[in-house]
Amino acid sequence: MLPFKLIYDRRYDLNLGAHVFPSQKYRLVHEALLREGVADAADFLSPLPASDDDVLRVHSREWVRKLKNGTLSPTELMRLEIPWSREMVEASWLAAGGSILAGQRALADGFAANLTGGFHHAYPEHGEGFCAIHDVAVAIRRLQFDTAIHTAMVVDTDVHHGNGTAAIFGGDADVFTLSIHQENNYPVPKPPSSLDIHLADGTGDEEYLARLEKGLVQAWETFHPGMIFYIGGADPYREDQLGGLALTLEGLAARDALVFDHAHRRGIPVAATLAGGYARDTADTVRIHVNTVLAARGIYRSKLAQDA
Repeated sequence: MLPFKLIYDRRYDLNLGAHVFPSQKYRLVHEALLREGVADAADFLSPLPASDDDVLRVHSREWVRKLKNGTLSPTELMRLEIPWSREMVEASWLAAGGSILAGQRALADGFAANLTGGFHHAYPEHGEGFCAIHDVAVAIRRLQFDTAIHTAMVVDTDVHHGNGTAAIFGGDADVFTLSIHQENNYPVPKPPSSLDIHLADGTGDEEYLARLEKGLVQAWETFHPGMIFYIGGADPYREDQLGGLALTLEGLAARDALVFDHAHRRGIPVAATLAGGYARDTADTVRIHVNTVLAARGIYRSKLAQDA
């Protein structure tokens, strides 16, 4: 049994068929965690969908209406890059509910992971880059509304800059946004995060980890969050179709452990989301996401042993 909870629902799969975004990965990660004995059935919680009130704390009423009614314009669909369907809308609201639940469980247990989410390209009034609504922003605003937290930090390690995150929280002194990403990649333009770490094409493990650690230390020096939302993209991987960095499987696992270790040593709860991953072999994407859970298990089992 894991020392924390994982959030999952079979309806996370957007059922996109032959698409560069492998939404079946959520099911495959769930199956791999069970098959390999990393987790058992008792470790999983199923979320409720976010309420419309939750979503409307971040997104415009007009955008929510269009999503729910399926009345997106051709331009909005082109920007979103995935087809509209009832299943897509259901999965998006469930992902947001899952990130809310992950945040709540992280506050109780120190860590939790939503096995979807990290849809960091969604803006208040439109979606883009496979992201219809910003589940992490919805979760932060819900937790703030509940007065469960006052401040939060988003640590985004997806290969793509978190432009929606930066736009939503720009000018908000209560939310610190850190994005480490490939500079010469989508999106363009990149609105400023609280701290942006722009990486050159082909950056590998050693430089990546050094730059990330420096950024985390810099963030801690200026901001003290009530919790962290971790967007753990698999797409910095060297075999990713939509990325241009050169991290190995081992480097990505070390990245996850680095963030989790920094947070737990400071007593800051972490809610993790899985974000992007488009490896040529989907099995590699699944392995990277499973390794994120393993990295957390290593850190938080150690913490339990120290506390015993």
